[in-house]
Amino acid sequence: MPLAPIGDIVRQSPAGVGAFNVIQLEHATAIVAGAEALGLPVVLQISENCVRYHGALEPIALACLAVARRADVPVAVHLDHATDRALVEEAVGLGLGSVMYDASALPDEENVAATAEVAAWCHERGVWVEAELGEVGGKDGVHAPGARTKPHEAVDYVARTGVDALAVAVGTSHAMTTKDAVLDLELIAELRAAVPVPLVLHGSSGVPDDVLREAVRQGMKKINIATHLNKAFTGAVRDYLVHDERVVDSRKYLKAGRDAVAREVSHLLGVLTG
Repeated sequence: MPLAPIGDIVRQSPAGVGAFNVIQLEHATAIVAGAEALGLPVVLQISENCVRYHGALEPIALACLAVARRADVPVAVHLDHATDRALVEEAVGLGLGSVMYDASALPDEENVAATAEVAAWCHERGVWVEAELGEVGGKDGVHAPGARTKPHEAVDYVARTGVDALAVAVGTSHAMTTKDAVLDLELIAELRAAVPVPLVLHGSSGVPDDVLREAVRQGMKKINIATHLNKAFTGAVRDYLVHDERVVDSRKYLKAGRDAVAREVSHLLGVLTG
């Protein structure tokens, strides 16, 4: 199947769109398998951290693009949390149809200027751009604990940058390993009513299923999930190795991890569309 533009997936979906981070090829194939099991579209995301892990963007990007093209459901490949414009430009050159440019560590005016420049450059090439409002000094930017996005500031930011989607702070934080994030559902509804582009929820691994489902109902559209899948993958590999200490064929325990991720993707997509 041809690559699916993320904008089309987001616009055409009546519910939440699952966007899952890839670490290695096993993640990419598992994410697509989980989506195919339900016949739903999905987004494969490559973060700047993932690029550093592989030493370069090209190997993992081309692998994800190949997996996406062979899928039986619409799959988009997205660059996530890129702070380096050069990486954005490389991703576009490799064929990724969407990017998340993260200038949230910059002071507000610099964030706006840099994001607007990247958005204009990407739009000239038909590429969809996501961004987030930032807090100066916060390690997690807009998703630092306690941070909240103000609707009027979000509206202004979108107007000044021209981005196609906006990640907002409503109670999540990155890299949570427990599902106890408390979301401000009323704020989500206010943001949805005010902001003219799709809203993105980062740090969704820490959100309980019922709350995640309600967040989608209140207006969240693109739901980013990474840590939860890493937990599933690692847990399955650990269990396999504990129960078979003599195994040396990495395909056996990596398959266990891949299968666990596929199951979790299917489960989460069901939550987002339920």
